[in-house]
Amino acid sequence: AVSKYHPESHIEEAYAAGQRVFGESHVQELRRKYDNLPKDIEWHFIGHLQTNKVKYLVGNVALFHSCDRDELASEISAQSVRRGVLSEVLVQVNIGREDSKGGYAPESAYESYRRLCERAGLRVRGFMAMLPDSKDEGLLAALADEMRALYEKAKGENPDVAYLSMGMS
Repeated sequence: AVSKYHPESHIEEAYAAGQRVFGESHVQELRRKYDNLPKDIEWHFIGHLQTNKVKYLVGNVALFHSCDRDELASEISAQSVRRGVLSEVLVQVNIGREDSKGGYAPESAYESYRRLCERAGLRVRGFMAMLPDSKDEGLLAALADEMRALYEKAKGENPDVAYLSMGMS
């Protein structure tokens, strides 16, 4: 459940109803909620992440949804090794090749995925992409198919690969 911008009372209501996985996109907000809410909540970081803020999340976040560049992967890896934890990540692919979005270029995404798999402290669990805001259903279907093919290729050789996240909130 995406809980960004929601007060802790709303998360507590969802928790009471059985929800245990929550997504946040702001480091300070996640840290506050992590400290104040039940410890069995599984937190996911779903937004763009600056490398200088990784140290606040490693060990507290179950899945980083937006590993969008080598510099970030390096920092998550270093912090994970330092703390003796394994951090799970999704490789972000800029499938629409949009200047306004981060992520690995589609033509280099598989090689980037392989490179991240070799980093100590990281466990690559799959891929994430935000499809462009377009009414062209043919284009969106082709891009979704391209992401699915990338995912299937990686999944075929790596049992850790379990997630393909596409869409926009």
